[in-house]
Amino acid sequence: MARYTGPKWKLTRREGVEIDEGKRVLDRRPNPPGEHGRRRKKLLGYGLQLREKQMVKRMYGMQENQFRLFFVRSERMKGVTGENLLQLLERRLDNVVYRLGFAGTRRQARQFVTHNHILVNDSKANIPSMQVNIGDVISLKEKSQKNVQIQESLKRVAGRGVPEWLDLNKTELKGEVKRLPNRADITVPINEQLIVELYSK
Repeated sequence: MARYTGPKWKLTRREGVEIDEGKRVLDRRPNPPGEHGRRRKKLLGYGLQLREKQMVKRMYGMQENQFRLFFVRSERMKGVTGENLLQLLERRLDNVVYRLGFAGTRRQARQFVTHNHILVNDSKANIPSMQVNIGDVISLKEKSQKNVQIQESLKRVAGRGVPEWLDLNKTELKGEVKRLPNRADITVPINEQLIVELYSK
């Protein structure tokens, strides 16, 4: 399946929110990409819903078909569809690796997963979209624990913090899923209701 491999800073400027958390692109160039730095148009209705969906999809590094499948799954679950969708996105293995601080960005976390650096319950796990469950232990392969990039990411997580639904053991370089994430755990400004409205048309 094709995926975007271009510069993330263009997506950040297009959506008006930091796609890679921690990289302050908008502080330097807050306007959208394009010649003459055109002004942002005021969005209404469909345009607003589309931009919100595109922002969330790009933030988690997903393609349209996969994102839609996640939405369909969230509709079938009990509870509020929008919150279910965010919970499924947060429970992706690549996102959990990022949240634990093993990677500096979700893009890097995806790469670590696909390159077999990550273990789930001491078993190889190389599928970024894999869903973690309560009690799952996410750890690094022994050879990967000395990886320079991973060590640097672990230093940065002290400032970023680990969500309350995860528990990080910095000594053993292991993380455990204490509970499922809820809406309050997601601090990024997302209006999930706009996504629900878009897909419900």
